[in-house]
Amino acid sequence: MELFLKISAAIVLGLMLFYLWPVYKHWQEHGPKAQRGDWPAAILPLGAVVLLVVALIMAVR
Repeated sequence: MELFLKISAAIVLGLMLFYLWPVYKHWQEHGPKAQRGDWPAAILPLGAVVLLVVALIMAVR
């Protein structure tokens, strides 16, 4: 039974990739382009998450 689930999951993932490929190509061609200031806007929340994780690790010790 476990083998059947693994095979069916692999088939479903393959079909999902096959279905989503045209959507990916469309977004690559027509999606929003990066502008000046996008990296700092992305790094700020990522840095906040990293600091939160570090604070949680320090609290557990």
